[in-house]
Amino acid sequence: MEASRSLSAFDSCIRFDGMTQVARASRFVRRAVCGGGLLALSLGTGLANAQSILPPQSTTSSTVPANGDLNPYGIAFVPAGVPTWSTLKPGDIVVSNFNAKSNLQGTGTTIVKLVSGGTPLTFFQGSHLGLTTALAVLNSGFVLVGNVPTTNGKNVVGPGSLLIINPQGQLVMELKDKLLLDGPWDLTVIDAGQSVKVFVSDVLSGKVARIDLTIGPNGATMLPSSTIVASGYLHRTDPAALVIGPTGLAYDPLHDVLYVASTGDNAVFAIYGAATANHDGGVGRMIYQDNVHLHGPLALALAPNGNLVTTNGDAINPDPKQPSEIVEFTVNGQFVGQLSVDPVQGSAFGIAFGYSSGSNGNRHLQFAAVDDDTNTATVWTLPASDR
Repeated sequence: MEASRSLSAFDSCIRFDGMTQVARASRFVRRAVCGGGLLALSLGTGLANAQSILPPQSTTSSTVPANGDLNPYGIAFVPAGVPTWSTLKPGDIVVSNFNAKSNLQGTGTTIVKLVSGGTPLTFFQGSHLGLTTALAVLNSGFVLVGNVPTTNGKNVVGPGSLLIINPQGQLVMELKDKLLLDGPWDLTVIDAGQSVKVFVSDVLSGKVARIDLTIGPNGATMLPSSTIVASGYLHRTDPAALVIGPTGLAYDPLHDVLYVASTGDNAVFAIYGAATANHDGGVGRMIYQDNVHLHGPLALALAPNGNLVTTNGDAINPDPKQPSEIVEFTVNGQFVGQLSVDPVQGSAFGIAFGYSSGSNGNRHLQFAAVDDDTNTATVWTLPASDR
C-alpha cells in the first residue's frame, strides 16, 4: 500500500489499552481529543493530556481490480483462525465492490484482497451480481457476502441472496429466502467454528434476520431456528442512493446486544437478546439520534473500547460542512468524535476493526474504511509499544 494521500498537519488521537498515540490523520479533521475513545476524532479541543507523539502508520490502497469494478462497499479483516490452505491469510483485508466498470449500481461482481502499492488481487468474481456491504470472513475460511443486483443500475432485482464462497474463492452456495434474505445490505457474525449465527440487515423490507448456519467442508446448512429479530425500520428506494434502509450491524457478545444503524431513521438502535431471540423484537430501543453528527448512518462497527463507530452516507440530513464522516459515539448515546474521509458527500461506506499479522508474530490493532468516491481503502495501524 502507498502512503495515504489524506495525511496532513491535523492531528487525531487514538487510545487503546490505556495508551494514547497522537497521529497525523485526514486533512479534513481540524483537531482531535482523546476523550476515552479509540478514534476520538471530535473537533475543537486541544491535546493537553497526550502522552506521546508516535504517529500510527496509515496506508491507502486501490480497491479497483483488473476487471474495473468500482464503488467499494464492504470491508473485512481475515481472522487469525483461517486454515493454512486458505487463499486468504490472517491479517489480509478484503473488499466487496457494488458497481461494475460501467459504474452502474448493483452490478459489481468482485471481492478483492488489498495489495501493497498495486492493483488488488481478485479473490472472487461472479456474474450478474451486486455485492453489498454484507461481507465477512469466517474462521473456517469461508466468505459470506450479500448480493442485491440491479438490471440497469436503477431497478433492484429481488430477492437478493447471501453467497457462500470457499477458502479458494469459489462460489459453493447461494442462500435465498424471500422472508429472511430479501435484500442483504450488511451483516455481522457470531463465529463459533462449525456453528455460525449471521445477523443480516434487509434494505428492501426494513428487517434484520438472524441466519443460523452449520458450517461443513462443502458449505453451510441454514437451520430452521433462523428468524427475524427486528423490523419496522424506514426503507425505500432512492434516486441517488438506490435504496435506503437498515444497514450497519454490530454485535456485543458480552451483553448479547445487536446494534442496528438505520439509515432512513437517522438513528442507531439496540436489540437485546438477539442471539437467542425466537421472535421479532420490532425496532428495539433507540440509543443514538444526533441530527448534528448523523447524516444517514450506514456501516457500523464495535470498537475494542466498547464504543460504536458508524459512517455517514449523506443521503439523509446532509450537511455540506460535514461530508463523508466517520462518527464515534458511546452505547449510551454520547458523541465522541468524527472524521471526514473525503470532501465529496456520500463517499464513506464500509468500516472494520481487525488486526494485522506481522512476520515477527506481533499483531497490531487496525481500523479500515473504504472511500467509494476515489475507489480506495485506508487502513490505520497502531504501532507497537513496550508500554
